[in-house]
Amino acid sequence: MGVIVILLLAGALNAQLSVSINIGAPPQWGPVGFTEVRYYYLPAIEVYYDIQTSMYIYYSRGAWVHRHDLPRRYRNYDLYHGYKVVMHDYGGDTPYVYFKEHKVKYNRNYKSAPQRTIGEKPGKGNSRSGKPKGH
Repeated sequence: MGVIVILLLAGALNAQLSVSINIGAPPQWGPVGFTEVRYYYLPAIEVYYDIQTSMYIYYSRGAWVHRHDLPRRYRNYDLYHGYKVVMHDYGGDTPYVYFKEHKVKYNRNYKSAPQRTIGEKPGKGNSRSGKPKGH
């Protein structure tokens, strides 16, 4: 009986541990090869994307907000072709504390090495709307 209790507790602890360290899956428009990061910075629109929560973080009406969709003003922004800066050096909850530095270092036209996306852009026969998920 004691062995069964120990096995049940170990199973529950293991499940709890895997949930607490599990990071969300990168979006299909994310760059290939970066599975251990939490944020992308999209310099063309000055927006962060939190992979863990699948939320965009942007400045709106005097405050940084977390939303599942981009603001309306970016409804035509192409996430698949826009450049994504992979934020290797930050894993906290507020990447925007470095926004001033990011804005200078990665101006709106910033591009580095070419990027391939994880998935293909919808709209070529595999999507009704033609819009990428999260848009």
